[in-house]
Amino acid sequence: MTAVFIVLTVQALMGAFDNLWHHEWQARLPQRASARHELLLHALREAIYGLLFLGFAWVQWQGAWVLLPATLLAVEIAITAADFLEEDRSRRLPPAERVLHTLLTASYGVLVGVIAPLFAAQAALPTAVGVAGHGAWSLLFTLAGTVVLAWSVRNALAVHRLRGVARAEAAASATPAPLARGPAVLVTGGTGFIGSALVQRLRQEGHRVIVATRDPLQARAAFGPGVWAVDRLDDIPPETAIAAVVHLAGAPILGLPWSARRRRQLVDSRVETARALRDLIARLHRRPQVLVGASAVGFYGVPEGGAVLREGHAPQPGRFQSDLCARIEQEALRAEALGVRVVCLRLGIVLGADGGAYPAQALAARWGLGAVLGHGRQPVPWIHRDDAVGLILHACRQPRLSGAVNAVAPVVPSQRAFAAALAASFGRGGRLRLPAWLLRAALGEMSELLLCGQRAVPVRAAASGYVFRHPTLEGAFRALARPAAAAATVGSAPAPEAPAGVAAQSLPQVNGGGRVSHSAAMACRDNPGTPFAS
Repeated sequence: MTAVFIVLTVQALMGAFDNLWHHEWQARLPQRASARHELLLHALREAIYGLLFLGFAWVQWQGAWVLLPATLLAVEIAITAADFLEEDRSRRLPPAERVLHTLLTASYGVLVGVIAPLFAAQAALPTAVGVAGHGAWSLLFTLAGTVVLAWSVRNALAVHRLRGVARAEAAASATPAPLARGPAVLVTGGTGFIGSALVQRLRQEGHRVIVATRDPLQARAAFGPGVWAVDRLDDIPPETAIAAVVHLAGAPILGLPWSARRRRQLVDSRVETARALRDLIARLHRRPQVLVGASAVGFYGVPEGGAVLREGHAPQPGRFQSDLCARIEQEALRAEALGVRVVCLRLGIVLGADGGAYPAQALAARWGLGAVLGHGRQPVPWIHRDDAVGLILHACRQPRLSGAVNAVAPVVPSQRAFAAALAASFGRGGRLRLPAWLLRAALGEMSELLLCGQRAVPVRAAASGYVFRHPTLEGAFRALARPAAAAATVGSAPAPEAPAGVAAQSLPQVNGGGRVSHSAAMACRDNPGTPFAS
């Protein structure tokens, strides 16, 4: 049995890494409704492994009872084969994940080779089932089996939730959208947290959409054939009619430590795409009228004394988050030389039920584990995802709006008030506190994102006529606590908390003619004189 336990341990460690790194961190499967089929297969496979771990730890199978674990191993093979097919259908696996899957397959072959003689010997014994401990191995695999079964239940619950989200999205799109017409909106990062909601909103309003993404398979699985997904901007022909470009692509800021390599990745993932967009704009026969780029309130660095920050405030050189945002905006603003209006949205913390910072914080608050970070007096600039999408569209439709725009809610609470409001939305209190020194020791400079806020105010957004749908934190948390209802608004404009929402206006119109040489599936043809109506 020792050989079996060793091979199972190797298999379990590789599987855990695959789950945490590829499925959770990179692909974010539990946050994508289009990934619910793959996640269901994972839940079934994890349930099988959990039962096998517990069985090998304590159970002695003999005679006909050997068919039970043998059947579980055979079913696991069938589930893995189906999982491979689903992955190839719904997303593009990175090379490292494919290599790991190959190693897992080889390890499984070794496992079968080790177990087969053992099962053959046990099958020759009289039919019986009993308890047989294996010392420390039994304790280790009891723990492993319990954890894997719990993970299986967690994924099964995520599948149930994602099915509800998918049903809500289907219900929201049951009303026929206006016939897509006119020039397109090009969205980079369209499969991300904000981008996916923006694409759904644009489609619901009847706009043509081009999504630039590293994984066209994932985009097609998420949005269907009505969206043109490309992984290279060079694949977009110069006669394509594009009215507006929205640049949301970029590696997540909060996550891995800000090592030198990580900092380069954060900069390059945004700047290189911005340069490619500028090259695309330069070669288009009819250039888009607006480029909306995602920046962040980190532009202002760590201001002293909780100063109120309007768009005219300068950055803080020497702080990485400030230097990063300044570089992002500098690259975006270079498109002005091509005659394109540029808007840089300085986003606060974006709150949404199915991504961003909210789900992890909500889980902690639901269990009574919400915490005050440091002294708790630091401001928390935030914005609901509905308003992030609303401001992007508002920026596209307001011809006089350009330059920096603070994309934050009107009222900026302290972190202590933010944590209390989040806990209260689940009927909980919050008494925990994480000391600042601990966060600084664990996260380094990245801890500034949690310990140092920016009291940014949306002066230019308000002056240009935008009315926030979720102006208050309490109202936003109430909406987020109803994920099914929130999902139903992904494809349409949700009802505002305030008496009035953003006035419906036209997206910029591309003048002149021109046709796309691609097939009708691209359908990004310019109709002269047709406004990009919302």
